[in-house]
Amino acid sequence: MASSAPKVAPPERRDPLDVIDKQADEIVALIRKSKHFIVFTGIPDFRGPEGAWTLRAQGRTRTGKATSTLQAIPTPTHMALVELQNQGDLKYLVSQNCDGLHRRSGILRDRISELHGNSNRECCKDCGKEYIRDFRAVASYEKSVHDHRTGRKCTACGGNLLDTIINFGEFLPEEPLKLARSHAKKADLCIALGSSLSVPPASGIPETCGKSKRSKLIICNLQETFMEGLADMHVWAESDVLMTRVMDRLGYTIPSFILKRRLVIKIERDAHDRQVIVLTGVDDDGTPVTYLQSVKLEDSRRIVRSEPFSFVFREGLSTGAEVKFALEFMGHYNEPHVVIDYNVPEEECAETVYDLSYDPSTGEWVIMR
Repeated sequence: MASSAPKVAPPERRDPLDVIDKQADEIVALIRKSKHFIVFTGIPDFRGPEGAWTLRAQGRTRTGKATSTLQAIPTPTHMALVELQNQGDLKYLVSQNCDGLHRRSGILRDRISELHGNSNRECCKDCGKEYIRDFRAVASYEKSVHDHRTGRKCTACGGNLLDTIINFGEFLPEEPLKLARSHAKKADLCIALGSSLSVPPASGIPETCGKSKRSKLIICNLQETFMEGLADMHVWAESDVLMTRVMDRLGYTIPSFILKRRLVIKIERDAHDRQVIVLTGVDDDGTPVTYLQSVKLEDSRRIVRSEPFSFVFREGLSTGAEVKFALEFMGHYNEPHVVIDYNVPEEECAETVYDLSYDPSTGEWVIMR
């Protein structure tokens, strides 16, 4: 914890690259024969020489401009884990990070336990419905660090929405922790990337693997951890240095980061029997996602700047009629506006799904329907 961080950070160590190469060879052999491979991740820059907790213990603040997590591009390690998941090698990911980058990079919801929460996710106190936001969905904590109300309401039941961040002294979420422990018991290989492995109960996940006679624990960290005696290998390197070598030896290409958005357009009738077109952002599992600033009906002056993004048509639209909507995004990755062509379906209440992919390196959208 921050209060326990020393004023002098433990020394960092980096092994020569030829040593890392040999370790990467061994790790690849373990991955290839593994039946249940899991990864445990944490942010490395907390207890390092310029880590947040070290600086706090020294009474210093970080110099220079920090990149917002909303604008951050997932690292090669993030994208390597996505590819390992997609190839079927990585069975589960347990993370202490709350920046939401693992999910944004492409890790599926049912393949990860975010033990310390997700700063882009909030849930209803009453019905449990979840929402993903393309903004920082964290409470102000004006009254108490344990008051997680964000000020928004659940569209399903009207209940208060709470952020999912776990502050110090609070219990970890029961279901994600239960799943993490279950996968740790099944694991025959666990790689811990970046974490100091010093914050319980999350640290119990790699500890379980380290104590298991049938599991291997590999630590990739620049500093010593409390689990040196349990680890089968310590890779003294940054995660990216190790993971790029592992992926190369596996014959896998680390994919580029592509921002993916799913849009559902539905036409229905309101209480006055008027046609209404509703546009909704969703995640791949159907969780509502807020990523639009506004939606404009093309060739008109009608624009909606907040959810729900709905347009009433007093004069009915005929089947097959084309309607164009201009989408304005939050712009964290400088996403340009994009125009969606929507054709009115034969059946009302039918949903039309659009998958939008944005490449930050080219600034271009690809739309699939």
